[in-house]
Amino acid sequence: MVQGLSLNTLTTSRNGAFCGSMPSWRKHFKLMRKTQLSSVIERHGIWHLCHQGLVLRGNPNMLKQRNMRVEAGWLFKRGDQGLNASSEQSETANEDILIFFFQLDLATRVQYALNTEQYDIAQQLRNKLTEVEAEVIRQQEAKRGSSPKSEAQDKAISIIRLRADLQKAIESENYALAAKLRDAISELEAESLAASAKALAHENANYSFRLGQRVRHKIFGYWAVVCGMDPVCCESSSWMETAQVEKLHRGSNQPFYQVLVDVHADPNLLVAYVSEENLLAPDEPDVDRFDHPYISFLFYGMDAAGDFIPIKQLREKYNRPRHEIPFDPLDEGHGSDA
Repeated sequence: MVQGLSLNTLTTSRNGAFCGSMPSWRKHFKLMRKTQLSSVIERHGIWHLCHQGLVLRGNPNMLKQRNMRVEAGWLFKRGDQGLNASSEQSETANEDILIFFFQLDLATRVQYALNTEQYDIAQQLRNKLTEVEAEVIRQQEAKRGSSPKSEAQDKAISIIRLRADLQKAIESENYALAAKLRDAISELEAESLAASAKALAHENANYSFRLGQRVRHKIFGYWAVVCGMDPVCCESSSWMETAQVEKLHRGSNQPFYQVLVDVHADPNLLVAYVSEENLLAPDEPDVDRFDHPYISFLFYGMDAAGDFIPIKQLREKYNRPRHEIPFDPLDEGHGSDA
């Protein structure tokens, strides 16, 4: 188990100011309570991350100064199911991204300490990084549960055992027990079918969208950038109830995406968790400006098609290949003529 994290340590700036004093950021960092940061050098990276988010979230006047037009009409636009965009807001996805930042920051500091021959500090930081990575794995397992394939196999084994018990009950003419066993088998068969469908979705996950791709919400109309993905919905049952996932055509057994919402639409929504069926890719390349406090940490920049190029660590996190824009010889020809 990883030791408790001090929010004061995490969010203290170089000048001693607390960006964590804002309730929203204290909530976002609650999952980081598992580790303890003690040195000044470790605090600087977290302060920088925190400060970047607060620039947009905590200073609405700055948005006006930058001539950012907030297109808030979609916030009040409701779909056929009576939902609004905030119903898909995900604190779990936001915390997952912030912990990813924390891992990147620790890894960077390990390398810096090695480069400057501070080997004792490097070892301490490496130990912290190992603890954080172990805690991330534990939280992911707690959130997503056991492997869908293992779950389906366990239920299949349980059904075989119950059928053997049923046969014995019939042979001994214990019909009351036999009736109970039949009911239990029917219930397990239904659960096994659901588990098998979930396992199949995990094994054959075919994502329509990729990391860094610019997408538009089919119902609420805002622009967003994909920064994470799951083969099925991994949110809590309460979140799924609020988002009315059961009313989706493909239900919860379809890919769901973590998306960064353009602050031009709403600077407070930040991260949403959206089903594949509710996202659309633009028909034409869109290179219009896209602003979000997390963009510069997760992506190298924008490509020629208007999508964003994910950093290597983000691709590794989701085991996604590098995307290459198709080569168009006509574009090269036009460039040489110019």
